[in-house]
Amino acid sequence: MSKTIKIENVEFGGGNLPLIAGPCVIESRDHSLHMAESISSIADSINIPFIFKSSFDKANRTASDSFRGPDMDEGLSILSDVKKEIGVPVITDVHLPDQCNTVAEVVDILQIPAFLCRQTDLLLAAGETGKTINIKKGQFLAPGKMTFAAEKVSSTGNNNILLTERGTSFGYDLVSDMTAIPIMKSSGYPVVFDATHSCQLPGANSTTGGHREMIPVLAKSAIAAGADGLFMEVHDNPSSSKSDASTQWPLDKLEELLIVVKKIFESVNA
Repeated sequence: MSKTIKIENVEFGGGNLPLIAGPCVIESRDHSLHMAESISSIADSINIPFIFKSSFDKANRTASDSFRGPDMDEGLSILSDVKKEIGVPVITDVHLPDQCNTVAEVVDILQIPAFLCRQTDLLLAAGETGKTINIKKGQFLAPGKMTFAAEKVSSTGNNNILLTERGTSFGYDLVSDMTAIPIMKSSGYPVVFDATHSCQLPGANSTTGGHREMIPVLAKSAIAAGADGLFMEVHDNPSSSKSDASTQWPLDKLEELLIVVKKIFESVNA
């Protein structure tokens, strides 16, 4: 049985389905506040606890001229405004050990990107902040190996850990093996499913493509398989978004999907 991780009023491994959601990358202060307020309103209306997610730097973009986001100082200032003005917890990525303490002064959860889930120095630095750490499973990694990533964080004395499944490399693209969820849950930590990145087609051209229409299929399957939370990148106009335009879920379709996955969660956990 997974332990319970609580961030303010959001509980993973408890009786409600938590949602981590927001635009892939911080595009502006106004857009971040608009998205956080809109998603929060939807989540509140159907009693789903919500954490706002957006990145101040997408350091692993395919092409060198792709938009990466604001710098860390501006990005953290915007995330701080989201916390204060919208009143929700926030999560963002860290890429380097020396970012961790600064980022931890603002956010509630530090996220380890999938490509970096084996980077020992980064995991240790993140763990030492004492914040909750969300470790995304590398596309190249067997789900059982995530125990070792979690152990690196817990070796700092920090057991506030989430593990996130986000698909597995199959050739040049991704597949989702739902047995990964119970395997990762055997670590003792709550498991979140990333329904949007799992639909990516990384082998496509100079930007990552994807099958947005498959997001509901994977989200529903993962919750049925026992996922403790749902991660989704959400945008009010996905086709014009500055990152992951093919796989961000439309804001105007979010409520409909959340209602369905919440019913599945309640059935599985009855």
